[in-house]
Amino acid sequence: MLAKLKLKGICLLLMTLSFVSLSAQYHPDWDSLDKRETPKWWKEAKFGIFIHWGLYSVPAYAPVNEVDGIYEKYAEHYYNRLLTGNKLFQNFHTKQYGEHFKYGDFAPLFKAEYFNPDEWAALFRDAGAKYVVLTSKHHDGFCLWPSTQSPHWNSVAMGPHTDLIGELSASVRNSGLRFGLYYSLLEWAHPLYAEPTIEKWVDSHMIPQMKELVNNYKPEIIFSDGEWDYDSKTLKSEKFLAWLYNESPVKNTVVVNDRWGKETRSKHGDYYTTEYDLVHNQEGIGDKADHPWEESRGIGTSYGYNRFETTNHYLSSKQLIGILIDKVANGGNFLLNVGPDATGMIPVVMMERLLDIGKWLKVNGEAIYSSQPWKSPNKPKSDNIFFTRKEENLYIILKKWEKAPIVLSGLKSTGKVELLGYPDVLTSKYHQGQLTITLPLLTVDEIPSAHAWVIKVSDFSE
Repeated sequence: MLAKLKLKGICLLLMTLSFVSLSAQYHPDWDSLDKRETPKWWKEAKFGIFIHWGLYSVPAYAPVNEVDGIYEKYAEHYYNRLLTGNKLFQNFHTKQYGEHFKYGDFAPLFKAEYFNPDEWAALFRDAGAKYVVLTSKHHDGFCLWPSTQSPHWNSVAMGPHTDLIGELSASVRNSGLRFGLYYSLLEWAHPLYAEPTIEKWVDSHMIPQMKELVNNYKPEIIFSDGEWDYDSKTLKSEKFLAWLYNESPVKNTVVVNDRWGKETRSKHGDYYTTEYDLVHNQEGIGDKADHPWEESRGIGTSYGYNRFETTNHYLSSKQLIGILIDKVANGGNFLLNVGPDATGMIPVVMMERLLDIGKWLKVNGEAIYSSQPWKSPNKPKSDNIFFTRKEENLYIILKKWEKAPIVLSGLKSTGKVELLGYPDVLTSKYHQGQLTITLPLLTVDEIPSAHAWVIKVSDFSE
């Protein structure tokens, strides 16, 4: 009997060890973590909405033009510019709020009194976005949830007295979109964020705070940032990501970027990042990329709301749709930022741009969602014509209407040629591996969409 019990105990132990081994699929080192396949849903989504919102939305200030050779365009960096003695920011701050007004005094003014998460989510859905990424905490450390690591410096204890992440995440998911969170690995004024206390910062503040966010809100994207001061070993990023991939409630669907230490951009992470076309590694991003990547930017010059931007600083709907086309045709995603004001209102000009993108995607979205870039050596080079592929279909995306015939060479066969949103088949000719497409002469009322147009070639092979 004793022998049977011992045998049973050994079997249970082996089963437990086997389960642990299987569950710990990824080890806390980049060699292991980099083997993880980027979840399919993110690679197919293509278009997302970024939201920068916090105390910096109260002053909502950054110089909109270059001054003395310096361009400080990001309004969300307001606190840091005060801490580092930037004269432009200091002069503005003193004039508007007085010498004794501290950055923390913005908290009671960040009221979010008109914040309506259902309206935000409906807007993002109508824009054609498939995911939303909200700043949970920027570099100033102010949290948009009741963080146990920052119990007095968050949106429930101060300002709106509301769990902003909780409310928006519910509305976004109810609208059928994926929800993610931006998280800053640094805080400009936290006493532990410095040598020699950085390890204590990581162990007692940063990692517990990130785990709290994951466990409480289950974000399917983590856009980390502020990684440039320390390497990923010091920040223990590999350890956190191993937990995220192996044990967290979003282990199978979560997607993370490449900002986990000062050495990690365009080297590690489920996807690489650029912002405002600042490319860190040309081999990892662009038309030759074989790793998922994403471009982010604001509609204007800043991520955080800057009330001093004018129409000269905002991109038009046509320009934004052009960026979406360019990034997707080169294998990337596009994360377009909106900056709400301190009351919780999204500026009308931003809403208009989003709705214009959504109208375009309703007609032409099949050339964007779930598509792949066409990397054929026979692809004609043009600043106007872009290409994507999906299954056996080729999509020719025009930023400008083409009067001359479009000619593609090196093809084996083609099927029907059509203009998305237009009821008739296009005039085309296929001969000896060459396809010639002629666009129709259309009136304004007959043109199927504004800003850009998509030709679909079915049963395409080369």
